[in-house]
Parts: sequence; structure tokens; C-alpha cells
Amino acid sequence: MVCVFKAAKAFHAASFLHSEGFGSSSAKYAIETHNVTKKYYLGPNVVPAVNGINLKVRKGEFVSIMGPSGSGKSTLLNLLGALDKPSSGQILIGGVDISRLDENELAKLRNEKVGFVFQAYNLIARSSVLRNMELPALVRGYSKEERLRRAEELLAIVGLNGKMYRKPKTMSGGEQQRVAIARALMNDPEILLADEPTGNVDSKTGEVIMNFLRKLNTQKGTTIVVVTHDPEVAKRTDRIIYIRDGKIFKEEKTGGVSA
Repeated sequence: MVCVFKAAKAFHAASFLHSEGFGSSSAKYAIETHNVTKKYYLGPNVVPAVNGINLKVRKGEFVSIMGPSGSGKSTLLNLLGALDKPSSGQILIGGVDISRLDENELAKLRNEKVGFVFQAYNLIARSSVLRNMELPALVRGYSKEERLRRAEELLAIVGLNGKMYRKPKTMSGGEQQRVAIARALMNDPEILLADEPTGNVDSKTGEVIMNFLRKLNTQKGTTIVVVTHDPEVAKRTDRIIYIRDGKIFKEEKTGGVSA
């Protein structure tokens, strides 16, 4: 019986991780959650960081999540990106329940299908920009030539031509953020999740970043979910989801602002 279960699960995962699974035309939504909860245990106390979230993000949609500090925004984003597991509830990526994937399959999902931009950049300060960007592509199995080509192409797109061999520690916050975005795009993900992508940069650089994300969304159809505390950033997306105390309490369509 166990063998039958494992075989069924392996078949399901294989179909998900190849062309007929994730991103197939039969899946209407890029992301769905059903009554998702994430609880943390602090001694005898239970803290519900995310509390019964029901959310649907259409393929090609550009969505922002807003809320005060401690409202559960970043926790929710980590759950959507399969960086953490919910305490209860269901998360579907491309129509597939990711709880049915094992750790190797989840790692493959994160590497190939979902790009993540961290608020703190998460760059290796002493390695070159190229080396930082190569890491996801190395896991994917791209050749050295393909990694170099992709890095050059993406750095040009984010306005960092000629800085491939610089080290992040010598770059400004805005430049590091753009490197982080370029790295997240190395494997051409269908979903991009960004945690406060403009939070550590000046307003001019923030506008450049948002223009780029909008162009990526419009021209490539990339589904983008951004966590932000800035109402002006949120207005640049198609829809704003407001979170308070781990719950969605309001949604608002904005119409977006083109780059």
C-alpha cells in the first residue's frame, strides 16, 4: 500500500514539475490558498501570524500585499513561495497542491518556477555579481556559457551593464536590489515574489524598480506579488490586498500604472 502511495505521489509530482503540470492552460490561477494558517509557538502562547487566508492570484496578475508591521505580510509571502509550510490549509501553485511535493520537489519548484526577491537582498557580499547570479542557474544545470549570457542580458535590463564582476559590498543599496531582482529572474520564473523591493532604496530608484517590474509583468506575463508598506508602490499594481492581524480585511483594484 505504501509503495502504491509513493508511486502515485511520484507520478503526480512529475506531471507537476514538467510541462503538463505547473503553468498548464487548465490552471486558471497562478496561486491559490484555502484557509491557510501559520502559527508560531512562544512558550505556552500560540501566535497566528497568518490566520485563515483565502487568496487567488490570476496568471499574469500584478498584486501587492499591504499591512502594518507584524500583520503577516512577509510570512504569507514565504508560504506562497514554498519557503515555509503552513500549519493548516492548502496552497496551490499552478493548480497543484504543493503539500503533496517532497523536499526535493519543492526545491525544484522554487528553483525553476518561482523567483524570490528578499528585502535584505541575501547576496554573498564577497562574491562577484556574476557568481551571485549564477547560483540558481548552477542548480538548474545551465552551462557556463548560458549562465554568462543570461547574466549579461539581465544586468543590461536592470541597468547594471559592466558591473558583472563588481562585489555587492561595493555597490549602493539600489544596485544591490537590482542585482537581487536579476538573480531572481535567472531561471525565467513564471511567478516573482518580492518582499519590500523598494524598501531600502530612494524614491527615484524605487520608481526604476517598479517600472521594471511592470514591464516584466506586461511584456512577459510574469505573475508578480509584492509586499510593501508604501501606498504609492501598491498603486502601481493591479490589485491591493490589505492584511491586518494575519487576515485579509480588504481588497482594492487599482487599474495599475504602466511603465
